[in-house]
Amino acid sequence: MKIGIVSDTHMSSAARGLPQALLAEFRDVDLILHLGDWVSLEVYELLAQLAPVEGIAGNNDGAEIIRRFGERKLLTLEGARIGMIHGHTPYSRKGTDGNALLAFEGEAVDCILFGHSHQPLVRKENGILLFNPGSATDKRREKRYSIGLMDIEQGKVSARHVFYDSRE
Repeated sequence: MKIGIVSDTHMSSAARGLPQALLAEFRDVDLILHLGDWVSLEVYELLAQLAPVEGIAGNNDGAEIIRRFGERKLLTLEGARIGMIHGHTPYSRKGTDGNALLAFEGEAVDCILFGHSHQPLVRKENGILLFNPGSATDKRREKRYSIGLMDIEQGKVSARHVFYDSRE
């Protein structure tokens, strides 16, 4: 199973559209996971034209997005347990990756996906793959925009970043 991972789109209007790099990479995915800070449900509609979409709400999302997606999810995909959280809560004093770990403390997960910091991250801790795709449209202090691709094969999860220079 091939999954596209995106977070922190911060798009109040879909008028500009999604970045071409994202469209190209997500064209053949089986599922897209959005990790919050959509800001507008129009982003869901754009992504849903590419593949089925699942997601959670972030700290910049309104009541409609929170009601639709919730703020935390645990999915089982191809035998892998995938935790999804935006990363701003619960507060751990150990950064967004610490917050993400705390959100699923004591639960059997293979991977935790999170956003919030706009900083791409991939690492393992205690056998759990932690993955932050960065931001597809709002790179902030990062040099490049980024999204993620995750493969799940026989319950084994791997993930990588795709970096690009243009928001267009």
